[in-house]
Amino acid sequence: MGRLFGTDGVRGVANSDLTAELALGLSVAAAHVLAEAGTFEGHRPTAVVGRDPRASGEFLEAAVVAGLASAGVDVLRVGVLPTPAVAYLTGVLGADLGVMLSASHNAMPDNGVKFFARGGHKLADELEDRIESIYEQHRTGEPWERPTGAGVGRVRSYKEGFDRYVAHLMGVLPNRLDGLKVVLDEAHGAAARVSPEAFARAGAEVVTIGAEPDGLNINDGCGSTHLDLLKAAVVEHGADLGIAHDGDADRCLAVDAHGNEVDGDQILAVLALAMREAGTLRGNTVVGTVMSNLGFKIAMEGEGIQLVQTGVGDRYVLESMKEHGYALGGEQSGHVIILDHATTGDGTLTGLMLAARLAATGRTLADLAGVMTRLPQVLVNVPDVDKSRVATCAELGVAVNEAERELGATGRVLLRPSGTEPLVRVMVEAADIEHARSVAGRLADVVKSTLG
Repeated sequence: MGRLFGTDGVRGVANSDLTAELALGLSVAAAHVLAEAGTFEGHRPTAVVGRDPRASGEFLEAAVVAGLASAGVDVLRVGVLPTPAVAYLTGVLGADLGVMLSASHNAMPDNGVKFFARGGHKLADELEDRIESIYEQHRTGEPWERPTGAGVGRVRSYKEGFDRYVAHLMGVLPNRLDGLKVVLDEAHGAAARVSPEAFARAGAEVVTIGAEPDGLNINDGCGSTHLDLLKAAVVEHGADLGIAHDGDADRCLAVDAHGNEVDGDQILAVLALAMREAGTLRGNTVVGTVMSNLGFKIAMEGEGIQLVQTGVGDRYVLESMKEHGYALGGEQSGHVIILDHATTGDGTLTGLMLAARLAATGRTLADLAGVMTRLPQVLVNVPDVDKSRVATCAELGVAVNEAERELGATGRVLLRPSGTEPLVRVMVEAADIEHARSVAGRLADVVKSTLG
């Protein structure tokens, strides 16, 4: 069996790759790893379970709840809420674990199971491996001790979760949003109620699109992966900014008043300056990934702020932040982690903080985001190659060195093997888009000829 856990939980086509049986078995295994770790005399382990609005989430939630309760875990069902809300509630309610059913920005047929440990933190690889090991033992027939009678878990709805999470967001907002007009694209996803409520309570005039989930339309032509509708709506309504979430609302991308995209790097730049001004940017450092735009790095260096870069994936950003005590990090894709107020990327919190900066300064989003200039970035996927040889192929190394010398200080080359497919991603940044395309095309040819 290949590794079940990917970069963000267990994900696949619902009822094909991700079945009710798999969801139930994983939940039993997670209960053994995450709940029993905190077992002590008189303690009843508890789990918080939430989901996004996908139709498949209904039966998968039932399977997860059944698995947890059968393992002796009491379950609090919070219903449809964003992933960061489930993480927050797991922590604030003192639960032993949290479970979110979502495939994030993926299309509707997919779904996923994400686990949170005590405190609302994503799992380390070691914990995921232990869960997989126990799941496989049970799947192949090794019996596990099942509680009976009063030992089985009890299940109840926790309807207070919505208000408690929104109140948390209001409690950490540095200032109100009165006078701002905001368009919110909720991707017909988990934040369709939460995000408009939070922005309205904060004083903003709110226009919503993509806020009518029916279980089948999540991420369908809307949200953070499809910004055209939001761009048009911001211009049409004369809004100050637009905010786009993905299906589980752990991402945030923005649109300025002219309909121009503001990506995760630009949002991080704006928030980094705001936090430094407030004295909360610990270590005078922001954490990004190797895919962060070079323009972001140049801008932060110009402001005297250090940029630490990790591997691709918000989990690696978070690991670096926790290890070194940094307060702000994220990805170009819109995963932004404000560690003083959230244990994971929180799209609604990020959008609120960005809007609060506009309200506090009286400046436009275009002006604030202008602190950095995005360098043109070209990404070419080269399929059907031996990705394991990227770091060891001498001829390829020579070509990369030549490209880097050609680009100089205002360009960058990154070759990255795909984590899931037999391909290599060639990323080139340069001051000129045509130059970036030329270099990327040449390198892609070398990758194909040397590793094909």
